[in-house]
Parts: sequence; C-alpha cells; structure tokens
Amino acid sequence: MSNTVIKIENLSKIYRLGEIGTGTLSHDLNRWWQMNIRGKDDPYALVGGVNDRTAKASKGEHVAALKDINLEVKEGEVLGIIGKNGAGKSTLLKVLSRVTSPTTGVIKVKGRLASLLEVGTGFHPEMTGRENIYMNGTIMGMRKWEITRKLDEIVEFAGVAKYLDTPVKRYSSGMKVRLGFAVAAHLEPEILVVDEVLAVGDAEFQKKAIGKMQDVSTNDGRTVLFVSHNMQSVSTLTERTVVMERGEIFFTGTTDKAINFYLQNNAASENYFSNKPKSDKPYIKSIKVNTSMQGATHEIMKPLVFEFVIKIPKPIKSAALSYQVINSRGIPVMHVLVLNEEQEFANEVGEYILTSKIPKSRLYPDTYSLKVHFADKFSKTKFETLEQVCQFEVKVLGEIRDYYWYNSHATFIEDNTWEITKSKNS
Repeated sequence: MSNTVIKIENLSKIYRLGEIGTGTLSHDLNRWWQMNIRGKDDPYALVGGVNDRTAKASKGEHVAALKDINLEVKEGEVLGIIGKNGAGKSTLLKVLSRVTSPTTGVIKVKGRLASLLEVGTGFHPEMTGRENIYMNGTIMGMRKWEITRKLDEIVEFAGVAKYLDTPVKRYSSGMKVRLGFAVAAHLEPEILVVDEVLAVGDAEFQKKAIGKMQDVSTNDGRTVLFVSHNMQSVSTLTERTVVMERGEIFFTGTTDKAINFYLQNNAASENYFSNKPKSDKPYIKSIKVNTSMQGATHEIMKPLVFEFVIKIPKPIKSAALSYQVINSRGIPVMHVLVLNEEQEFANEVGEYILTSKIPKSRLYPDTYSLKVHFADKFSKTKFETLEQVCQFEVKVLGEIRDYYWYNSHATFIEDNTWEITKSKNS
C-alpha cells in the first residue's frame, strides 16, 4: 500500500428492508453456508439495487446503501466526504470503523483508527467521563500509562474538568461531542474519522476542532476523514473531497471543484422559484432572479435584480423580508433586508411584488443561490425560510484587465483608482 493508509475495493453494503432473515429457513441456511463456510457473497443480496429514498419501500426489498465503492486515501491526507442525506456517507464511515461489515468488497486499513460517528459514540452512559476515556483508550490498544499521559490534555480540550467524575448519561449532547472528539483526536490514532457530529458543538468548539484536525494532519502526519454538510468547514479543512450520491462516488477531486459539483447538482437549477399556498398564513409565492443574460447566467458588473412575490392574507405591521446570497462554499456574501415600517408591503390584505436591485453586481465569478427569510419582526413569528433557491452563475465575458478569476480570491470586485508618483529620492 506504500503511503496509502486506506484502500477500498469494490465495496458494497446491502440492507434488506422490513426483515432480518431471508423469509424462509432454507434460504437462511443457504445464506449462512455460502457466507460463513464457503466465504462467498450473500446470494440473496441484489447488488444492483439503488438507495432511492423517494421511492416507496416494499417488505423484503434489498437496498444498496453503498455500491461498488473504490477509494484510496494517502497518509497525512484530510479527505472531505459530502453529499445529501442518505447518500451513503455515514454508512461508509461505519464500515471503515467496523461498526458494520460490508456485504461485498475489500477494505485495507494501515494503522489505528479512531471514530466519532454519533453523539456519545463508544461511551457507556453509567460510567464517568474519566472511566470512558480509559475505556476508549484501552479499546484502541493503548496502555494505561499512555492514556494517563494524555488525560489532562483531553480534559482541557473538552472543557469538562468539573464533570470528569460524573456519569456520562448526565452530560449534554455538546459535552459528549467535545469529550468524544477530544478522546478520538488526542489518543494518537493514525486515522481519525469524524462524522457530522461537530455541528452539535458551539462555534468556539467547532473552530477548535477544525484547528486540531489541521494540526494532527499537518504536524503529526495523521489521516483525517471528514463528513460534513457545512461547506465552509469542508473547504477550510480539506484539499480533496469525495461527492457521494445514492451510495456511489459521483465525483472525486479538489475541494473547490467537488463543492461546485455538489451544489450545481443539488441546488435548484433555475433562477425561478414558485411556492404553494400556506393555508391562511402569509407566504412567499415566488422568487425570480433577473440576470443580465439568458437563463441563470449573469455577467459581472451588470445590474442584478431579485423579485419577490408575497401573499398577505392578513395584515402584518412589522413584516420583514430578507435574503442572503450564498456562494458555492455555502458562505453568505450579501445580506439585504426590507422592513414593512420603512416600505409598506404588508399593511393590507393582498399580493405584493418586492423588487431588490443591485445597480452594478460586483460578485466574483461563481455559482450562487439564495437563502430567504420572511417573518414578523415584532412577534418573532417565522413565516418562511427558504434555502438554496434560485441558483444563478456569475461569469466574466472577455477580459477585464488582467485579473485571474478564482472564486477563492474574493467575494466582490470594486471600482478603484491608482495614483503613482516618482519618489524625489530616486
């Protein structure tokens, strides 16, 4: 494997819906014989099945949570794994962590692997935080003195010193995540596997955790597999990312390209959004992005117009509508707000068209979408929050000076002037 620490070949994981056995004793015995005695694959697993979560399940149906996965991860690499819910990300990590076994395929792992897959993973609720630290270290094959040497560092990082000798069942979900991550990161595994659980922690802890993962990969040469729906975290931490869909790997490449691929294939692909009535509640009927070119393509430095149609079945005195423009990394780059007390659009029953115009769009070339909030500011009633709607792409046509257009360089381009004079001392 040379410097390859994880090698996955033709990996599939099949689940049978609604039943544990095959349905008959003879089939159960045949499966046991084939898999346990002959070392063959499950003869009743339909590897060609696809994990389509929108389809209606039938009893006894086989579903491929993972299908023909092939992947190599190098020593010291931080690999991102992204995809929609149900894409197979967590199943892949569970198979790697030996929480569940693969149906077919081979996994080769070189070195100790520590996993943080769910809140409280590997913790016994009746044991104290201290006891769980020692138990987890022992499971990883560490000696007691090795764990003791790391104990203070783990406790300080997790911030649970006051509760170290309290049973874990009394910990909050945030405390469990902090302690679980601290144990996994500090007990010196060669491979660290982290699922979406960091989202449970607060912003300060998330920043610490990402910094720690960068440190263990860069300075210690350890490998990290990181699953997250937070594109900003993935972009910050990783250089290479895998995009999964319906149990398969659809794209592997640099993180920037992987995020763009994911967003372009999963966000709304049109610059128009329509909504269904919300009974007698106020709602956003439609949204349209009026770009400078045909369809959802916009030229940089041209006017950009956002049009919102709002249905008001009963008057709202303190209505507020705001929208954020989100870039391909999931980062808000623009926030615009309109209030009813400043410009009336909800004082009377009816339908209102709200138009927001950006006279000269200075967004860098990238793919963008909208996040829209509609609420009553006074009562703090949220009528609607829409995410990843009205996707549009900003492009440069021709050359504007000698800029190199990469979406990692900036968010806006601004008009500017330079004044250069020759020094008297030259």
